[in-house]
Amino acid sequence: MAETKNLLLFRKWDLSDVVVKDPGLKTAISLRKQILPYTYGRSALKRFNKADVNIVERLINKSMHFGKKYAKNTGRMTGKKTKLLNTVKTAFDIIALKTGQNPVEVLVRAIEFSAPTEDTTRIVYGGTTYHVSVDVAPLRRVDLALKFIADAVKDATFSNPKPIEEHMAEQLMLAASNDPNAPSVKKRHELERIAQASR
Repeated sequence: MAETKNLLLFRKWDLSDVVVKDPGLKTAISLRKQILPYTYGRSALKRFNKADVNIVERLINKSMHFGKKYAKNTGRMTGKKTKLLNTVKTAFDIIALKTGQNPVEVLVRAIEFSAPTEDTTRIVYGGTTYHVSVDVAPLRRVDLALKFIADAVKDATFSNPKPIEEHMAEQLMLAASNDPNAPSVKKRHELERIAQASR
């Protein structure tokens, strides 16, 4: 199928200018052109098919796991995709106003800086458990980065009168600038530090 030229995300943001700089994430971050990032779960039942889902929709899907502060997946936001869609749309407008950049590019940078390259896994050998450092697959790197960003937004919004859109814009801008105080970047460094210790 021929790709339509002027498909702008939310009829505002051009995805053709956005470049994934991290070579390891090029296959895992999809910047497929569409007006509304909504595929109605077509990718849900096929293995590895989420790599073809637009990255903005994956952020929305991750943000739907939104529970109480200490019980993360009680699912108060489960199924409220339209609500989250509007939240992300407004957050993108705030990012564009504050930075003057394409918000999708800010999101991609935030994912690149929040995606851990190393993690630990448990290996049981002769009844003893060892923690061993392993490389993280590209799809899992994107998943973890989106989870860290969504958790950071959730923790910042909890019991706070400021709207979720502003928190989301702030977290994305902090992570995109590789700020060490950004919660998602902190989590990435923490994971990598633990992995390095168990090499």
